[in-house]
Amino acid sequence: MQFRLLKIALSVLMTLPALFLFDTFSFWGLFVVVFSVFIFFIAEHIIRSFPAGNIFGGLLGILLGAFTASIISYPLRLILSKDTSNIATFYLFIALILAFMLALSRRCQDVTLMSIKERFFTTKPEDKNTSILDTSVLIDGRIADIIDAGFITGKFIIPQFIIQELQYIADSPESVRRMRGRRGLDTIKKIQKMSHIKVEITQDNYPNIKDVDSKIIAHANSIGAKIITNDYNLQKVAHLQGLVALNINELANILKTLVIPGEKMTLFIAKEGKEQGQGVAYLDDGTMVVVENGRRFIGKTIDLEVTSILQTPSGRMIFARAFDDRQ
Repeated sequence: MQFRLLKIALSVLMTLPALFLFDTFSFWGLFVVVFSVFIFFIAEHIIRSFPAGNIFGGLLGILLGAFTASIISYPLRLILSKDTSNIATFYLFIALILAFMLALSRRCQDVTLMSIKERFFTTKPEDKNTSILDTSVLIDGRIADIIDAGFITGKFIIPQFIIQELQYIADSPESVRRMRGRRGLDTIKKIQKMSHIKVEITQDNYPNIKDVDSKIIAHANSIGAKIITNDYNLQKVAHLQGLVALNINELANILKTLVIPGEKMTLFIAKEGKEQGQGVAYLDDGTMVVVENGRRFIGKTIDLEVTSILQTPSGRMIFARAFDDRQ
């Protein structure tokens, strides 16, 4: 009850200036005060049924209407005589009502301070660190660990046509191919569970393009993304198109143990090589070491000396000889 009395008192105070709308205090001025209080309570009851966005839009509409009506009514005040200047005030009142009604339309339902700030005052930076993961890198699976370790960050795109290709591979009657497809799907699930990155599955299908690699390049061109792959041919074509393409195998080669000719190492000879008398050993990172005259040491751990290194597109091959075979 006290709150309602306070609202009545405030509404009367806000409308008291209407007593002086006319040249002298009169019955019409008092009528305007009483009528304004009545309108105030009706408007309050109606406004409660509107969404907050509409109310905010209504307030903006009132301010805009007042500004516009003031500009329009100013020349009227200059033209009309002093006794008839209240007509300009009447036009101002009508403009405010129309502006309020317009602002309460459905178009203003979603108007908020945050939406206005985002629309006019906030510049959304373009996410240039966007990467598309292709089929080969998902099947490989190492990309999940690389992302989880934070070596590659940003937004990761997995097109729907890539998922469809993985599903097709996973349904293959061949066991090896079926396992590769399932591993690719498991890699996607693993990446999606990472909370520190953003993963998006896009629906762009490019029906006019049949080849999956061509679809990846078209998609990367359309969204300005780089491609992460294990396919050297896709990487080369992407470079020809002016796109950035990262190859996980190249990263793996860079991270492999660096050796130089003449360096000594101790390795286990695992099997014989392709050439006569050769033995094969492996470094901890999987790099193959071909040992000259190493066949007789199969099953033994011996000291080796690096003689040469051969860099191939698929990795490095190290040639060595037994320490005791030096001349």
